[in-house]
Amino acid sequence: MNVSFRTKSRHGYSVEFSPYYPQRLACATSQYYGLAGKYIVVLNGSKHTLPPPAIKLHIKFCCGTLFVLDATPNGLVPLQTYQWNDGLFEVTWSEGNENVLVAAAGDGSILVWDVSQPQGPLKALKEHTKETYSVHWSQTRNENLVISGSWDSLIKLWDISQSSSLSTFEGHRSLVYSVRWSPHIPGCFVSASGDQTLCVWDIRKPQFAQTVIPAHEAEILTCDWCKYDQNLVFSGAVDGTIRVWDIRNPQTPINQLLGHKLAVRRVKASPHAGNILASCSYDFTTRVWDMTGPSALEVIEHHTEFVYGLDFNLHIPGQIADCGWDELVHVFSPRSLQQ
Repeated sequence: MNVSFRTKSRHGYSVEFSPYYPQRLACATSQYYGLAGKYIVVLNGSKHTLPPPAIKLHIKFCCGTLFVLDATPNGLVPLQTYQWNDGLFEVTWSEGNENVLVAAAGDGSILVWDVSQPQGPLKALKEHTKETYSVHWSQTRNENLVISGSWDSLIKLWDISQSSSLSTFEGHRSLVYSVRWSPHIPGCFVSASGDQTLCVWDIRKPQFAQTVIPAHEAEILTCDWCKYDQNLVFSGAVDGTIRVWDIRNPQTPINQLLGHKLAVRRVKASPHAGNILASCSYDFTTRVWDMTGPSALEVIEHHTEFVYGLDFNLHIPGQIADCGWDELVHVFSPRSLQQ
């Protein structure tokens, strides 16, 4: 199935498949009304406005929309559409309730939604003093724990049934762009920051990071865990590189994947093959990789602007969704992932 959906007047920032329903996904989007500090790049003969390398964006967001979509024979159909008065940068589904999801907002909020209800959100949890840029639900079933990463350089641990955070993790010296729970180790998560480091944390010891990896010579925008090896972490940076790390021996990356011409916005590990990952970039491409190889298995070029969001469908091997600034969500099956 190859289907698309237009997020009219909204730039796609994050897309995630439901862990319960194979046909369902959510997309967090934002509308902007001003861009300062911009510069121009030329790709494929056309000029495009690119966010500054620091990805502080210098963008003024006026509103965001959360789309909950179902894939049907007639395409992607909205199940629910929710509005918020600031940009929405990431979305994560509950692992314990098929209807609940959480979004990260530009006003520093953590927004909790229930797709069985047309109104929302159920609650807005606000402690971050700057944009909340990343959220992720614990991979341990029946836990209500969510982590959030913010441009205030802090990470917070939440139980969404409570009104205030459980812990605050300090250590990064710049914006936190991505936070991800380990799918293997309870209470463990990794974070990626503009300070060029990956940090591995234990929620039982919030005072300091367990491991600090100086992973790139540029801002790190994204990270993810290998689903088949509890020690492997992937990172993607503004310099266009993707690196593979063993957290037991973080001095040198296991491998470096080259090919993206601009910043790597997101990396995602396959839930179906331990050696496969995908990435998307400001170079308008989504790529599929074997982590042991030097170059991409496949380059997908169906976006005409920066590609921000990316996810694998847990229920359908070989199916991916991505979204971008061209106001399009695509659900597709790359040739390189077909048996």
